[in-house]
Amino acid sequence: MIRSQAEDEARLAAERAEMVDRQIVDRGVADARVLRAMRSIPRHLFLPERYRHEAYADSPVLIGHQQTISQPYIVASMTEHLCLDQSDRVLEIGTGCGYQTAVLAELARFVYSIERIDDFVQPAIARLADLGYQNVRIKGGDGSRGWPEEAPFDAIIVTAAATRLPQSLLRQLRIGGRMVTPLATTYGQQLVKLTKTEHGVEEQYLYAVRFVPLIEDGPDSC
Repeated sequence: MIRSQAEDEARLAAERAEMVDRQIVDRGVADARVLRAMRSIPRHLFLPERYRHEAYADSPVLIGHQQTISQPYIVASMTEHLCLDQSDRVLEIGTGCGYQTAVLAELARFVYSIERIDDFVQPAIARLADLGYQNVRIKGGDGSRGWPEEAPFDAIIVTAAATRLPQSLLRQLRIGGRMVTPLATTYGQQLVKLTKTEHGVEEQYLYAVRFVPLIEDGPDSC
């Protein structure tokens, strides 16, 4: 039996709703704006065709070049910990397929995103444009150095694990700004929330995670 486009869209919307309820809400994510974004963004459109059937599964999914789109819960949780306001300017390190970028764009005034893998850059730009996002700017390059000409940022999210606190990125965070990043420690990777204050940086270790390493070029990268 051939399903109509409307039937397919209804099925996918139901899968998204179930994803949010079972994988995200049931694990404690409560920010209504984050949940609304996760329910509305067509996650399957960010995946290669052969992996789209896995779009709403409770796991990361391959997107090429040995990279993945993060597990839905991790996307939602990291976004919630950024505590975004509609007036915020956000820096994302690691665009990937652009899904996390879209979630951020639903919540913030503007998103600047950097992707090291050239093959991901133009498809992400085109995909987000096709979906109507006009508050996003993406460029290729070394994310560990940030985007200094657009700093300071209200929030920074890093989707690869650094081995040290990323000082070059922290310098681009305004006072009161938040950064959420995986950090490789002697006990394994931990997701860390950093809040920049007038007196230094407050660190909050959240939970264990597993991300690809952040490639850190040069002496000023960390």
